[in-house]
Amino acid sequence: MSDHPHLIAVPTSREPLSLLSVDRAVSDLRRGRPVVVLGSGGSASLVLAAEAVTPDTLKELETIAGRRAVLAVTARRATVLGLIHSGIKVVTIAMEGGLTADRVRSFAHPDALPPQPLPAAPTITECPAHSCESAAVLLAKTARLLPAALSAAIDDVDDPVAWAVRHDFLFVDAGDVFQYEPIAARSLRAVSQAKVPLLDAVETRVVAFRPRDGGLEHLALIIGDPKPDKAVLTRLHSECFTGDLLGSLRCDCGDQLRGAIREIASTGGGVLLYLAQEGRGIGLVNKLRAYELQDQGFDTMDANEQLGFDADERVYLPAAQMLRQLGFTRVRLLTNNPAKVAGLAGCGITVEERVPHAIPSNQHNERYLRTKAERGGHLF
Repeated sequence: MSDHPHLIAVPTSREPLSLLSVDRAVSDLRRGRPVVVLGSGGSASLVLAAEAVTPDTLKELETIAGRRAVLAVTARRATVLGLIHSGIKVVTIAMEGGLTADRVRSFAHPDALPPQPLPAAPTITECPAHSCESAAVLLAKTARLLPAALSAAIDDVDDPVAWAVRHDFLFVDAGDVFQYEPIAARSLRAVSQAKVPLLDAVETRVVAFRPRDGGLEHLALIIGDPKPDKAVLTRLHSECFTGDLLGSLRCDCGDQLRGAIREIASTGGGVLLYLAQEGRGIGLVNKLRAYELQDQGFDTMDANEQLGFDADERVYLPAAQMLRQLGFTRVRLLTNNPAKVAGLAGCGITVEERVPHAIPSNQHNERYLRTKAERGGHLF
């Protein structure tokens, strides 16, 4: 599971604005637009997702900010590159003479290595947990982009907000970025539901949950007639486009999904939560990048870390919120992953039992399942 900086409570009255500002910033980053991140004490930075960097966008960023940019990456990515060996979360990379678009790509993108030889050793600086640079990396993660961003400090202006408006940039408070994930989870509400008879569970009702900002939607499959006064058999299933829809043999996700539906139906009822956490929380595009790395010999966890992510970026607060709204606070959790048990329990749901969920392997996913057991602690 991912580790985030210590969270400071946001007043409930501010939560809609907090979600909106982050959502807009994420949208602009995905379109290749810079945004202004506001830090503490009047600090601010103009940031751009590393994926959007070209010679022109880099020049524009530095010209507008009036200074050279640094590249903020996760410590995991910096460790992969051999630049650091520590447990910090985010670092910045600066080069004598400045960064180029090619160098940014080489540091941030998994299909490239830093050009050899570098003209000079890069300068590595640790970032405070609540810095603009840490927020920029988390924004890139939230946007399902590579976890890296260019950052140019804006330190010669009296009013960063007025500066952002004058230059037609969206601005977002770093604190809102750090709070986005828990606020979005707490704001989940059921927005629609319908009976959807399934092949192995005819009596199924699907309930769609959406956060207040209109972001990623999660689904609850209510199978049969589970009783709220009992510990309900529950499966948390992270969406997997390749496994669930295409029948990919690289993972066991599709088999786990269909097997869980059959198991729940056979016991008389329960809940399957279909969570929008593709690729253990890194998104579909990044998961495909991880597949490329696996083809080069990395295991599933190392591949995520090569990209700069934690081995598992999922959080379980959305699942807990959905269960509570459905009236369930006690579960029998259908899983082989002890981290799911701990994660759900940590969000206030009582896990009375872990129910094993064994699925046969095939020649294409044997290494994947072995890695989950040996490195992820899964119990098969």
